[in-house]
Amino acid sequence: MDNFKKSIDKQIASNRGKNLFHDGVPASNEFIELLVENLKEINNVSDEQEQELIEYTADRVLQEFCRINQYYSFGKAEKKALRDIYAVLFSSIRNSNASIAALSENHLKNLRNFLYKTNPFAGKIYPQQNEALEAVACSEYTPELQLEILNLNVRELMEPVLDIGCGRQGNLVKYLREEGIEAYGFDRLPDDLSYLTSADWLEYPYGESKWGTIVSNLGFSNHFHHHHLREDGDFLKYAEKYMEILRSLKPGGCFHYAPGLPFIESYLNKDLYQLSDQPFGREGFKSIIIKRLS
Repeated sequence: MDNFKKSIDKQIASNRGKNLFHDGVPASNEFIELLVENLKEINNVSDEQEQELIEYTADRVLQEFCRINQYYSFGKAEKKALRDIYAVLFSSIRNSNASIAALSENHLKNLRNFLYKTNPFAGKIYPQQNEALEAVACSEYTPELQLEILNLNVRELMEPVLDIGCGRQGNLVKYLREEGIEAYGFDRLPDDLSYLTSADWLEYPYGESKWGTIVSNLGFSNHFHHHHLREDGDFLKYAEKYMEILRSLKPGGCFHYAPGLPFIESYLNKDLYQLSDQPFGREGFKSIIIKRLS
């Protein structure tokens, strides 16, 4: 199993940045050949083991998609759909008489259709681009820089703290916990740590009056703004989730985020929420603090 996973990692790494929408990109026969070879080597694989391999492969592919474009959005339903694609592929390899070339072509078609359906904007921007794509970066910033950007004073934070889109390593969450602060975070594919959760911010259950401080650096609001500008964006879903986040604050609690969202902030009830902002870096960029008053 471990050797198989290492082979999957190696094969995905060799295809990093491949533009699935480019007409000149051939199906990856090597990937299917790898699966064929490894599946034949695994004797009497159990249903549980095969499911583990399917989930591992799908998760690694999701990581690559998100590395290429941080604005890709995959919820629970989308993750299940991708796992189903690999379940079909594994089954076809075991039971179909089709050639490796045919299996590869069909798999590439399934992946393209998956991205078309789950993130339609990709089908608009990528067919005209090169065979190799440059990633839309999503960096993990140092705790110190995040504290500065978000105007956070560690000694004044109301607990517990939630970091939305905390990054794979949860740098800020780890830092706060080392300072004795009760802090948690979630991201799409975080490291396996007790205080980090794998979740999508449009599906995460924030609760009511639960959090003392919520933070999101170049995460939730950045994507909210992106969807606000897109013709096919989920603007209403983000607006609903934004208000849910604010309701999940305890009275006196604060939501710290950057960049700002003036198109929705101007409509906040001033009897319930107090807004303050701080310019940071380039002209027009602001970090925002929304305080729940009651």
